[in-house]
Amino acid sequence: MPVIVKLKDILAERNMSQRELSRLTGLRPNTISHLCSSGVDRVHLSTFDIICKALDIQLHDLIVIEEESAARLHD
Repeated sequence: MPVIVKLKDILAERNMSQRELSRLTGLRPNTISHLCSSGVDRVHLSTFDIICKALDIQLHDLIVIEEESAARLHD
């Protein structure tokens, strides 16, 4: 079950740039950029906490567990 980080979508909905979020949170721009990419493979939980507080969202708003399709389960 892939875990999807929806940060890029959330920023787009709020018309907020990655650089603006970086300034708001104190996180490095590279960290924000990585979380907005499709290749996120690891992240510190404290980073999620910082982002959720800065954006006033819950963790379940930021990450989604994508269920595998039924077709793949039967292969």
